Amino acid sequence: MKKLIVFILCIILLVSLTSCAQENKLQTAENDLVFKIGAIPDQNAADLNRNFSAMAEYLSTATGLKVEFVPSVDYAALVTAFGRGEIHMAWFGGLTSVQAINAVPGAEAIVQRPRDAQFHSVFIAQKDLNVNKLEDLKSLSFTFGSESSTSGHLMPRYFVMETGLDPAKDFDGAPNFSGSHDNTYNLVQAGTFQAGALNEAVWEKAVAENKVDLNKVKVFYTTPVYYDYNWTINSPDNVDKVFGEGTIQKVKDALLSMNEEQAELLKLFQTDKFIETKNENYIAIETVAKKLGIIK
Repeated sequence: MKKLIVFILCIILLVSLTSCAQENKLQTAENDLVFKIGAIPDQNAADLNRNFSAMAEYLSTATGLKVEFVPSVDYAALVTAFGRGEIHMAWFGGLTSVQAINAVPGAEAIVQRPRDAQFHSVFIAQKDLNVNKLEDLKSLSFTFGSESSTSGHLMPRYFVMETGLDPAKDFDGAPNFSGSHDNTYNLVQAGTFQAGALNEAVWEKAVAENKVDLNKVKVFYTTPVYYDYNWTINSPDNVDKVFGEGTIQKVKDALLSMNEEQAELLKLFQTDKFIETKNENYIAIETVAKKLGIIK
């Protein structure tokens, strides 16, 4: 009888220990969950790391999630990581946002800056050149930014082609792809290329910080408006089912509620607030990308 009682007690103890171990394992797994954000590497890596690490810190505080910024080597790598569910939210340009949304059913463009609803690219050229309109680019050497950039390639190429010029044939050699907006203005300023196109916001910031010599480089054309940058969040399967129901809304609310208390952080994004956006705002970007063969 004593042996039976001891046996039963051992079983109860074993079940209890197993239950505690499983509970601890679940708690550890929950604690180890990291909400990962990314950003297209459209400018200086050090600036990006500082800006988005600060944003990750804010989102951690505002949502209670463990948020981490994960740098990407290029635009395509970020879209791929998003498609695999390895990045839960990303700061995309219009084109990469469309690519990401196409790759992940249920993904949404949720928040943008007010200026992203009326964004521009600028065309720049060496100041001593007689370049005053897009048609004057014929026979000049030219650099775009990244091939996947909305403001550094897609829309500039579209507006050039609207004039009747073919970038593949009418420049002095094939157009270059600098990889980022700051590389673009540096290449034109250095005389490596006679002209180029880049993000208006990056250009304005570079001028304000005296990173551009306006005795060497000039803006000669600003494009019509289009939608561009936004925060795109992954699908409910990759967010709400992983981090808990309502996480998507919680993150969106955290971004939309940023105000003067986060003024310094917002300043890093060249804005004073974020506003709502939606996938439908980027249909025109998708249409242009398909017309140019960038999206099939």
